[in-house]
Amino acid sequence: MSLTEIVLMTTELLGTVSFALSGALVAIDRELDAFGVVFIACITTTGGGIIRDVMIGRTPPWIFENVHILLIAVFVSILTFLIAYRYRDEYHRYRARTDAVNGVFDAIGLAAFTVIGTQTALDAGFGSNVTLCVAVGMTTGIGGGILRDMMTNAMPYVFIKHIYALASIAGSIVYYFAITWGMPTELATFVAMVLVVAIRLYAARFRWSMPRIRK
Repeated sequence: MSLTEIVLMTTELLGTVSFALSGALVAIDRELDAFGVVFIACITTTGGGIIRDVMIGRTPPWIFENVHILLIAVFVSILTFLIAYRYRDEYHRYRARTDAVNGVFDAIGLAAFTVIGTQTALDAGFGSNVTLCVAVGMTTGIGGGILRDMMTNAMPYVFIKHIYALASIAGSIVYYFAITWGMPTELATFVAMVLVVAIRLYAARFRWSMPRIRK
């Protein structure tokens, strides 16, 4: 296995764990039962990838041929639910702190899947189409979160809270040009992920948001 393959596999694993944990925490906050927590965690983890594969014409979606990602998401969500259930009093008492932790993991998941999505588009032969590669990278990053919020009866976070999709777009653009200009994959991955995470965390810290019209 090459260094590039190891880096991309590690990135995918990091994104899987991060999004599974993030999805599970959201589901727990919505007071879903154990199955609901696992299901929402899996949707958060795999939703963007499924949409991505449909976009580039890869059927069946990759996740159904490589179920180890799904199994990792199931394991992480069950473990998260059991810990939250065992320490439920402490969990609710420190909910604000839990939300902060969730924000960090969500940022990491967004960064990881943005890179994976962009690389998938490049591997599929769309390297000459920067718009498609960036759109695929962004969709992979934000798609699962949109499905998660819709299924938990909430306005998708990406449309109302802080800078989210723009962070994914920025990371995808940086990764695309870094790769096409010959930067090593491992360095391009690091730079793009740091950028996405930094934008997300600074946006949350300083409450950066896109303008909107309020009543």
